[in-house]
Amino acid sequence: MTDRPNLLLLMVDQWRGDCLSAAGHPVVQTPFLDRLAAQGVRFSRAYSAVPTCIPARAALHTGLGQRSHGRVGYQDGVEWNYDVTLAGELTRHGYQTQAVGKMHVYPERSQLGFQNVILHSPTGIVRTARQRGRDPDLVDDYLPWLRQQLGRDATYFDHGVDSNSLVARPWDKPEHTHPTNFVATQAADFLRRRDPRKPFFLHVSFNAPHPPYDPPGWAFEQFLHRDMPDSPVGDWTDVFGDQHDPANPAAFAGRFDPHLLHRAKAGYYGHMAHVDQQISYLLGELEQHGARENTYVCFVSDHGEMLGDHHLFRKGFPYEGSARIPMILAGPEGSGLKRGGVRDDVVELRDVMPTLLECASVPVPETVEGRSLLSLARGDDVPWRDVLHGEHTLFGQSLQWLTDGRTKYVWFSGSGREQLFDLIADPQETRDLAGEPSMAQTLVQWRSSLIAQLTGREEGFTDGGRLMTGRPVAACLSTATGLSGSGA
Repeated sequence: MTDRPNLLLLMVDQWRGDCLSAAGHPVVQTPFLDRLAAQGVRFSRAYSAVPTCIPARAALHTGLGQRSHGRVGYQDGVEWNYDVTLAGELTRHGYQTQAVGKMHVYPERSQLGFQNVILHSPTGIVRTARQRGRDPDLVDDYLPWLRQQLGRDATYFDHGVDSNSLVARPWDKPEHTHPTNFVATQAADFLRRRDPRKPFFLHVSFNAPHPPYDPPGWAFEQFLHRDMPDSPVGDWTDVFGDQHDPANPAAFAGRFDPHLLHRAKAGYYGHMAHVDQQISYLLGELEQHGARENTYVCFVSDHGEMLGDHHLFRKGFPYEGSARIPMILAGPEGSGLKRGGVRDDVVELRDVMPTLLECASVPVPETVEGRSLLSLARGDDVPWRDVLHGEHTLFGQSLQWLTDGRTKYVWFSGSGREQLFDLIADPQETRDLAGEPSMAQTLVQWRSSLIAQLTGREEGFTDGGRLMTGRPVAACLSTATGLSGSGA
């Protein structure tokens, strides 16, 4: 047996930062994640700097900010050629490393330093493979497993619900065949088969609560008849008025039928309840196999979901629903973590890699730009980042933003529009303060800070003294290392 700590990284997809009952959400109930938070530390101001699946995972696995990992928007088909990764460092230092679930890398079978990957790809990737004449089994392990369970003609998207739409319905097959169950049971099987002489790093990545909103019936129905607060609508929603497409249930913006939106929320929250219970099952298996008392557990999402806030949907936006994420770190007895602690320091996905490496007493490579959260989790008063820079290309421009956890500044590279929000007094970002005369000097300060972040960028967003609008944008930076293929 080994005395070195194990690492369990639990990742979910599109889970908003406010959607934990421990965080005070009025509808969602996550009792098992709440218990995990009570055993460790919850970071209430965690963010995804480039809030869509691919760039978020690049930050997580490399410990790099977007200027270095090069993904400043969403684009499939760009190869992952990063020399230094979280799993690669742990493998190199004697850890048994296993990933189960969603990776969203390219090529799809890239291991990123893991010794083994059991892959569950989103329906969109599987469909794209079919459209291109590729065998879907080459990009997904769940589909052939599902055929073993239900027969050779089984598929998991024949109920017709799209992988990005707000249409919701219950899962139409036996619950044990749900993708969430598949990921949890495959991860549990690794715990049975692992080498007990080595410490392990197990990365468990659920596709839920990302659409399709198809949780098991019990999970969907418990929210279907609940009263739900109205989605917040800010005084600035005209800025995306030309993007409204109410005839498209997968639109980024639109005013949709309230009943349709209510069902979408029930499906979204139902996914969360289901994942919460499957995490409980997995943590129980961890204990059953004698590993719980020597394991650090980190729970995190890649980004959030607007879910109708300000008539917006999906992700990629700079607002809290899209960019803020849940993050929990729990550790073994004697780790020094403050049980039940809550930190409001601004942390980000690039911080996960150095945190887990420090938990494992593995040296943090010099290339890593994130910072370990372990000192914060132990309650230490340490100097921390003053501001986080985030961005995402969307609607033909780059949505740039900065936050210190109290204020958020947003700049639209296409129009030059600025927004300013007081996150303490107005956490739902309903009031844009940028037009108030009393905020003029504050805007100058935030604008100067963004200029400093963007100086030298290849898009030419600034000349060093002012922000430049109308510059061409792309989802990947051509000067970044570790990228090759289309658009890089």
